[in-house]
Amino acid sequence: MKSLKKIIIILNIGILVMFTSCKNPITELTYDDPDTKIIFLHHSTGRNVWYGDVGMGKSFGQKLCMVPRLIKEYNDQNGRKISIEERDFPAREPYGWKNYPYDYYNIWVKNAGNEPFMEEPTLEMLTKEFDVIIFKHCFPVSNIEEDDGNPDINSDKQTITNFKLQYDTLRTKLYEFPKTKFIVWTGAALVEPYTNPEEASRAREFFKWVKEEWDQPGDNIEIFDFREIETEGGIYLKSIYAANPQWDSHPNKKLSKIAAQKFVDKIIEVVK
Repeated sequence: MKSLKKIIIILNIGILVMFTSCKNPITELTYDDPDTKIIFLHHSTGRNVWYGDVGMGKSFGQKLCMVPRLIKEYNDQNGRKISIEERDFPAREPYGWKNYPYDYYNIWVKNAGNEPFMEEPTLEMLTKEFDVIIFKHCFPVSNIEEDDGNPDINSDKQTITNFKLQYDTLRTKLYEFPKTKFIVWTGAALVEPYTNPEEASRAREFFKWVKEEWDQPGDNIEIFDFREIETEGGIYLKSIYAANPQWDSHPNKKLSKIAAQKFVDKIIEVVK
């Protein structure tokens, strides 16, 4: 009986140690004197890809998220010190959880300068610290309405004409920092039940324009075509890649792992 009690106590201690040793994955790769310093600005879709095969939440032991881990592997194999970190942009408070064309235009162009706007860093601030700046939109960017005939660069109404005005002005702003490389993600798609063919087709049309017309050869802007990865040429996020094919357009672990590898390939291509 005493032996049984000892076994139960030992098992309980083991379980307690196991759970208290759970740690959040390591989310960044930093060096004291990096060769290249990179920041990734994102919301939840980007975070899923950043974690990749690690998955969200705590893990037993401490793991490095997939994107920084792959960068570290490249560094170790090539004698490099590329650092990479991530942050929510814009933060939920005070600006609000919106990272669409209007919001980048609003923070970085309309309210440019050496002081933050609503606690968010401007390009004047970010480019002093980072050599490569990566930014993206979350999937509600694909809820693009029909044009209303009243294009307005200062409107947050999601139409193709408004988006083009904001993107053109944003590109001019990025050109003010020729020593900084920018990587822009094409906008995340939606699962079919959460949109309609007209919205989805407009989203594909706009990001086709971004790739084929807005992006200029030989400049300091590169495109990471996340949309193509998740749609495989269609207009919707493929159901096999969705967190829930009926209602959740976040990338699942399968897609996050695929995209993380391709994302790192793009980063290394740009840094080289």
